[in-house]
Amino acid sequence: MKFTAKQIAEVLNGEVYGNPEAEVSDFAKIEEGKPETLTFLHNAKYEHYLYTTEASVCIVNKDYQPRKPITPTLVKVDDAYLALTQLLEYYHEHTKTDKTGIEQPSYIASTASYGADVYIGAFAHIGDHVEIGDNVKIYPNVTIGDRSKIGDHTILYSGVQLYEGTVVGNNCIVHSNAVIGADGFGFAPDKHGVYKKIPQIGNVVLEDDVEIGAATTIDRSTMGSTLIKKGVKLDNHVQIAHNVVIGEHTVIAAQTGVAGSTKIGKHNVIGGQVGIVGHIEIGDGVQIQAQSGVGKNVEDGRALQGSPAFEYAAYSRSYVHFRNLPKIVNRLNEIEKKLEDNGEKS
Repeated sequence: MKFTAKQIAEVLNGEVYGNPEAEVSDFAKIEEGKPETLTFLHNAKYEHYLYTTEASVCIVNKDYQPRKPITPTLVKVDDAYLALTQLLEYYHEHTKTDKTGIEQPSYIASTASYGADVYIGAFAHIGDHVEIGDNVKIYPNVTIGDRSKIGDHTILYSGVQLYEGTVVGNNCIVHSNAVIGADGFGFAPDKHGVYKKIPQIGNVVLEDDVEIGAATTIDRSTMGSTLIKKGVKLDNHVQIAHNVVIGEHTVIAAQTGVAGSTKIGKHNVIGGQVGIVGHIEIGDGVQIQAQSGVGKNVEDGRALQGSPAFEYAAYSRSYVHFRNLPKIVNRLNEIEKKLEDNGEKS
């Protein structure tokens, strides 16, 4: 499917600078742009590629002014990055294959129900008393446990496993091989030090507009619900333990682990490979840098780094000293030697 610069500007409410009839049929990174591709420039460190790219159209911020001649037609918008997201969504909606129907072989329990325009792929297994909404897409080899509920316009990609009682809201996306609702890691030692399993009788609830990455795992609660609130985005290979609550519109990057019963606030940004201990509370608007270890409560609005994590600004200052530690030690040794020498002479 082809689009002109003029059509792109109309979708984005932008302005065309150059040839409004310039056509594109694909997307490309700015350094790899070819004729009839569309790219974007948002980060100034990539500006030099704008003068060499062969892309036909480039989305830029309204205040951007090229310093040299360029090949692409520009579409100027308020925010190039957000505009690209909007355009990708538009492109996806107009080019995607909207699958419907039930493929065979698949198993749907007689007590299960589903709405209009669903797609259920081959080898899917849908258990007793499952409720599935309208326009839900369930790809092959998905298992939906008994008494689970799936909201409207939700997508479960191949290999997703929903244990019994899982609740998934509207407009959610769960990527391949995610496991939602497995038992929490609950064991108690007896007097002989033998660990006995604590039954996990709760469930997992994903509210609306949640996206779960591939191979991510979210454990069911011991009692009540492990709760992933509206708009949360979890990357691939994230582990969420039992009874955790994650607040609205928080994003968590890959390989992060959150231990049991921790409560995370809303609008937080948590980097990759972060470890968060159990039974603590993290406030709203918190930023935690990659590979940090969080072992205590965190107040609203803090930015943390390190293990154990502390204020990001203080960590950055401390890291400068850490890198210079060998020099500092040598200087201290020299000072001590001079003091010793002066003491002998006196």
